[in-house]
Amino acid sequence: MGLAAIALAPGLALGSFLNVVAARVPLRRSLVSPGSACMDCGHEIAWYDNVPILSYALLRGRCRSCGVHIPIRYPAVELVAGLLFAGCFWKFGLTGSAAVAAFFCLTLVTVSATDLEHRIIPNRIVVPAGLIVLAANTALHPSPKWIIAAFAASGFLLAAALAYPAGMGMGDVKLAFLMGAALGSSVTVAMFLGMVAALVPGVVLLVRHGQAARKMGIPFGPFLALGSAIALFTGPWLLHAYWALSH
Repeated sequence: MGLAAIALAPGLALGSFLNVVAARVPLRRSLVSPGSACMDCGHEIAWYDNVPILSYALLRGRCRSCGVHIPIRYPAVELVAGLLFAGCFWKFGLTGSAAVAAFFCLTLVTVSATDLEHRIIPNRIVVPAGLIVLAANTALHPSPKWIIAAFAASGFLLAAALAYPAGMGMGDVKLAFLMGAALGSSVTVAMFLGMVAALVPGVVLLVRHGQAARKMGIPFGPFLALGSAIALFTGPWLLHAYWALSH
């Protein structure tokens, strides 16, 4: 727990940076320049107004300069990123596996934010991340399972995307590659949980809008990310429990 507590602060800081990535990468803007500024009035944000979570609370969720409301997504990304980052070091200790898991989680947070706001999972984020995680896990734990899981997961969603293009994007397919590279055999747990979670808003839309709901897309990336986070921490246990019950 001590290591996780130490990791929380840098995790929150990285979450603040992920907000910049999620906001700028889909728009093909530089991550370095210009500095952080209010999206409404353009006023540059001072360092003391950019402290993760705390600044949002002190400013009551509004820009100091123009008073416009700051989306709740910003502190949410910081908090989730911080907790997952700390959780990786709590689960895996001060190891290479913890570093890979933390990188994976931060990528999941980023692509979830971009998918929710822009309805895209940028290639410039998910493709390099998938290759990095695949190489890192193969180096740390030499086995063909990582590349097999990566291609199996992405192939499964590719088939779904080809069969029903309106319900699945190629960004989800590339995200599945990253998931398999990070989770190995536990990717089956992540895919299952993600699909089950995505059924909830799907059913709600169907109840509220009837047949018209078929034309209303929902971002699938955040649900895959949710399933991945659960599988990362509990996947092997869930797989063992499943096989124990089925036999």
